[in-house]
Amino acid sequence: MKKYVCDVCGWVYDPAVGAPAVGVAPGTPWEKLPDDFVCPECGAGKDSFSPE
Repeated sequence: MKKYVCDVCGWVYDPAVGAPAVGVAPGTPWEKLPDDFVCPECGAGKDSFSPE
């Protein structure tokens, strides 16, 4: 599974880890994140991420 990096702050979404702080379980691929997902560090929207 591919990692994605926030273009605003540099936070990396790693599907193997998920984002437990915002309710995303480990093993959740990027494509399965809700459209309203935001960066847990800076609040940027899903459209502000790029593949790492």
